[in-house]
Amino acid sequence: MDILSVDGNINKKRLALSILVPVIGGSVTGWLANRRAQEKYKKLKQPSFAPPGAVFPIVWTSLYTLMGIAKYRTDEKLNWKKENSLAVPLYDLQLGLNFLWSFLFFRWGLRGTALIEMTALLALIALTAYEFQKVDKTAGALMVPYIGWVTFALGLNYAVWKLNK
Repeated sequence: MDILSVDGNINKKRLALSILVPVIGGSVTGWLANRRAQEKYKKLKQPSFAPPGAVFPIVWTSLYTLMGIAKYRTDEKLNWKKENSLAVPLYDLQLGLNFLWSFLFFRWGLRGTALIEMTALLALIALTAYEFQKVDKTAGALMVPYIGWVTFALGLNYAVWKLNK
């Protein structure tokens, strides 16, 4: 099964835009939120399960790509079916919260606030995945790794917050 094709066709421009928005948005957000924050972050106590820093860009680029494909599939199905759905507004909202988290945690050092925000983010991701799967089962399934990673990241955020209070 081709995960890029919904009806046998691929709208390459829409697919590229759907992938590039989270990938570039996440990259820019990461750069803006993390510049000059890395030295402070390196001084924080880390839990034993914290992955090396090099893992994060690889994981996030992969997740943003999967999210973009899921969004593309959902958009295509909704356009084809000519129906309204909460899927796209929920997606946009969770993506905004995703970007905000980096500023809360890294840039502003508000790790407790970031923890609360990430809890809301996780709920919104789950709702988005649910709405996506109602439109397109593959789109919903493509969100599952994102749910898994953010669940892990929530535990990591909690541990860093707790160790550094």
